[in-house]
Amino acid sequence: MEDDFDPADFPPPRRTEACRLYLISPQDVGGGFADRLKAACDTGEVAAFQLRVKDVGEHELARWAEPLQRICADAGTAFIVNDSIGLAKRLGADGVHLGQGDGDVREARAVLGPGAQIGVTCHDSRHLAMSAGEAGADYVAFGAFYPTLTKPSSYRPDPSILSWWSSVFEIPCVAIGGITPQNAEPLVRAGADFLAVCQAVWGEEDVAKVVTEFAKLFEQTLI
Repeated sequence: MEDDFDPADFPPPRRTEACRLYLISPQDVGGGFADRLKAACDTGEVAAFQLRVKDVGEHELARWAEPLQRICADAGTAFIVNDSIGLAKRLGADGVHLGQGDGDVREARAVLGPGAQIGVTCHDSRHLAMSAGEAGADYVAFGAFYPTLTKPSSYRPDPSILSWWSSVFEIPCVAIGGITPQNAEPLVRAGADFLAVCQAVWGEEDVAKVVTEFAKLFEQTLI
């Protein structure tokens, strides 16, 4: 039961690997965005990039995705598609991220194959996370931990949910929602394997500088 959870039972686990950065796209990925993505990825610190653009047809989105996917491939950054199993298949993406109601993990696995990275939004729910893990998800995402305009959310999990997950399960967990270099440390120390970030990076002129700030934090919090 969700109500039986006592955060004190799960202190932050000892980190053996540094947290990594998982970038989420802004809504506008045209124009000069490709150059900004390249600047971020060229730091060598971006583990994954999620293409998350709403209310755009699949054909147009596929056209926009092509140069971004190439940049990610050149940098060794995983290219993840938000919501659409079909688009992920069409692009040959590295994986897909599914919100609640956006598709089934088992369906995504059948379509995309055993090598695809499949992630699931789990809000503040341990039950949803365990269900995703049992279905074969490669990672679970909790949040929003802080207020965010990228995807407004009423969910506000305590960082202890990251400690619980990291202590009990081997599947990586992602923290998401309003995360900046200034407020990220409690989430990293709690056990987040990845931080999903959008506005904190794309809202700044020098994207490489912000990515490097996150990377320095990750290094400092690796015990």
